[in-house]
Amino acid sequence: MKRTLIVLALLCVAVLVLHSAQVTVQGQGQGNGQGSGGSSEVQAGRRAVPPEITLNLQGRNPSRVYEGSYYVNGVSDCIGCHNGPDTDESGNAIPLAERYLAGGQNFGPVFSRNLTPDVNGLPAGLTFERFVQVIRQGRDFKEFPPVIGNPDTLIVMPWPSYRHGTDRWLRAVYEYLQSVPCLPGGPLENAATRCDE
Repeated sequence: MKRTLIVLALLCVAVLVLHSAQVTVQGQGQGNGQGSGGSSEVQAGRRAVPPEITLNLQGRNPSRVYEGSYYVNGVSDCIGCHNGPDTDESGNAIPLAERYLAGGQNFGPVFSRNLTPDVNGLPAGLTFERFVQVIRQGRDFKEFPPVIGNPDTLIVMPWPSYRHGTDRWLRAVYEYLQSVPCLPGGPLENAATRCDE
């Protein structure tokens, strides 16, 4: 009888240990690049690239670019504000390929910026160092009205939340933006020719 109780107790302990190990293994995806669906940010980012958009991956780290896509097209929702309007003044539909991250959404006194790379391959015409200042400090290098603060500070962009992003997040977003097609648009004098060589 004593032997049976010991065997039963050992079996119970073994079941608890196995159950605990299973729960631990199932939970390892969180915070480890393995979202709840078992998909990494890179895999999810690859799927998030709109089919109308052809990325330029030449000379780039595809994993970092697709991780950036995961943020731009997904959790950071850059496309929510930075895709251009979906119709023109006459109400005609504008294809996504002609407005993807090209800015121009009206937010009262301000509008979203064109994030596509210029002819020099710089997203929104910004070097990486300036891009970091935009995201971390809300710095507006375009200095369009209304001017707020000194230096000019972005008033709609959620940079107060984005400023907490990691260096890896910033680099991935920047490299993704470098890989998207250049599109004309924006308020600069060269807006129509910003993609011409």
